Amino acid sequence: MSDKGGKNPGSLGLAKCAMSLAGMSRRDFIQLAIAAGLTASAAENMFSQTTAAPKKGGHFRIGISWGSTTNSIDPATYLDNYMFTVGLTLRSLLAQVDPKGNIDTDLAESFEPSKGAKVWAVKLRKGVTFHNGKDLTGADVIASLRHHMGANSKSAVRSVVSQIEDIKADGDHVIFSLKGGNGDFPYVLSEQRLPIMPAKDNGEADWQSGIGTGPYVLEKFRPGEVTRAKRNPNYFRDTWFDEVEILSIIDPTARTNALLSGELDFMDRCELKILDRLGE
Repeated sequence: MSDKGGKNPGSLGLAKCAMSLAGMSRRDFIQLAIAAGLTASAAENMFSQTTAAPKKGGHFRIGISWGSTTNSIDPATYLDNYMFTVGLTLRSLLAQVDPKGNIDTDLAESFEPSKGAKVWAVKLRKGVTFHNGKDLTGADVIASLRHHMGANSKSAVRSVVSQIEDIKADGDHVIFSLKGGNGDFPYVLSEQRLPIMPAKDNGEADWQSGIGTGPYVLEKFRPGEVTRAKRNPNYFRDTWFDEVEILSIIDPTARTNALLSGELDFMDRCELKILDRLGE
C-alpha cells in the first residue's frame, strides 16, 4: 500500500495531479518529473508547492502516458517517456542537468577538459557498485558508450556520440578524445540514452539484464504494461521508496481515474479541464 501525503490546497490541483507522495527529496522528484516530460522549472515549482512531510518507505505507483509492446530495456532504443523513466529508475548517467540547467555530476565526480576541449578526463565516483555487486570501472563506461557507436549501431543517439574519436580507461578516469573541441561535452554525457551498464567478458555492454547502478533493481519488465523494481540498498545516494511500479496508461481518462481512485500516486500529462477536480 502506498504512503500518502497531506491534503493540498484547492489551488494546487496540478501539484496533486503530478505528485501525491509521502515525502521525496527535491532532487529525486525533479529527476523523475523531468523523465516524465515536465520542464525543470515546472518540476521545481511543483515540488515547492507540496506540504507533505518526508517519510521513507512505501510503494510508489506512477502512470505514464507512453509505452508500447515493442519497448526494450536497451537504451539505444529509448524513444518515449515511459522508457526514459524506466531507464533513470534502473541506471545512472555519468552526468546530469540540475534544475537551473547547469551540468552536475552523477557517476562521474569531475570533468576536466584539455587540448582545447578535444580531450576530457572524466573521474569516476568511488565505491559505486552495480545491482549484482560488481564494482563500476572504466571498462563499463567504455562498453556503454561504444554500445551506441560504430557503423552497425542502430542507436537513436549514434549521431550524438559520433563526435567521440576514442575512449580509454586510465585508473579511476575515463579519457574521451573528440574529433573537435566541445566545451559542452559533459551535457552529452547527461543524455538519457547513455546510462552506464556493466561490461560483459567480451567487452560488450550487458543491456539485456537491466542491471545498472541506479536507485532501484529490476524485478519485472512487461513491455507496454508495467515495470516493477525494488530499492537498491547499495545506491550511492538516498532513496525514499521500498518499491516502484511504472505503468503504461496511454488513455488520459483511464490514467486520471486511476489517480482519483488511489490506484496511482503520480501521473503525467494531466488534462487542464480536470485539474480543479484533482485539487479537491
